[in-house]
Amino acid sequence: MSASEKKVLIVGGGLASLACAIRLHEAGARPLVFERNDCVGGRVRTDQLDGFLLDRGFQVFLDAYPEAGDLLNKKSLDLRAFRPGALIYRTSGMLRIMDVFREPRHLMESALAPVGSIADKLRVARLRWRMMRLTTEEIAGHEDMTTENYLKRAGFSPPMIDGFFRSFYGGIFLERELQTSSRMFEFTFKMFSQGSATLPSRGMGEIPRQLASRLPPGTIRLGAQVTEVQPGSITLESGEQFHGDAVVVATDASTAAGLVSAGGTVGPVWRSVTCLYFAASRSPLRESIIALNGTGSGLVNNVCVPSDLAPDYAPPGRALVSVSVLGTVDPADLESRVLAELQAWFGGTVREWRHLRTYRIERALPRQAPGTGFAGPGFRKEAGVYLCGDHLWSASIEGAIISGLRTADAILKPS
Repeated sequence: MSASEKKVLIVGGGLASLACAIRLHEAGARPLVFERNDCVGGRVRTDQLDGFLLDRGFQVFLDAYPEAGDLLNKKSLDLRAFRPGALIYRTSGMLRIMDVFREPRHLMESALAPVGSIADKLRVARLRWRMMRLTTEEIAGHEDMTTENYLKRAGFSPPMIDGFFRSFYGGIFLERELQTSSRMFEFTFKMFSQGSATLPSRGMGEIPRQLASRLPPGTIRLGAQVTEVQPGSITLESGEQFHGDAVVVATDASTAAGLVSAGGTVGPVWRSVTCLYFAASRSPLRESIIALNGTGSGLVNNVCVPSDLAPDYAPPGRALVSVSVLGTVDPADLESRVLAELQAWFGGTVREWRHLRTYRIERALPRQAPGTGFAGPGFRKEAGVYLCGDHLWSASIEGAIISGLRTADAILKPS
């Protein structure tokens, strides 16, 4: 069967699904996407409230992602970059640690900051040098262990691990214990070294919107809840059935486990996060940088002000403050407890902030333990159905897009 004759039913409207549909469409096949929600994006979405843009959980796009960068029109996204480094809150005040290769004027300040030792910072430079010279495929072939063990084996001191890596990578992996795969650590470290953490000027939701705009009208059906999946067909909650030459389940792994009756499909352990947004009269940071909790205690893991990067995130004359708390915390008095904690960071001005919205995201990121990810083709075929998603390659935007593209390539491959 030629590509132009293939009709492919895709369940889910996240990044993996959209990447798969684009590759199929451009090859001449006929994808049809079924998304249960009212818009595409999966876990990458942006809401509007009172003139503010609220990403559903603090997320960034790493502009060095190779496959995602090739698929997306990055210029059209109008990416705004964070400065390469971080502010670290200690009870004694804010400390600054910068990537001195890109901001050499902060060399002495970063080297002398009491976060780890001079030797630790030289180890960071050596690690950066190594990762810049490795391909993703080479990283995928490395011995895998927890990130914590990897950092210890690399010689980093406990103060450096506890005072920097746990909070910085806590915001990426959504866990401060650093139990995530060291391959994932090496991959993200490489991406940070080669490029920048960015936000699209109109919110992270612009990424799936841009991908969806490349598909013909009628390709995506919103509000379409799929209740049953078979090798050549799907059934909607309404009872409507669709038939195709291939079926792709591009949902999160937990949803896929409920749709595909195959023993190998097991839902993952999820990392969760609580993201709080506040409106302020002015930014507490006043620069495009992330502030980390370096105390080892408290609710807050990291703080940033998206409107410092991209003014469209807030109305004129206002600032949008994003606060991340790892896990889904008991909601009782959460906002007041977070604000009380942040008064120690930023002073009494915090009392003037207005709470906008709190997102408690149970399924924020699939746990990527050592031995998972960066292995295999990036998709699976079970019971005649293709499975794809970031849980099958790497828990990232790049991983979702790679999985979608590789799934499409497998479907297009001549029988």
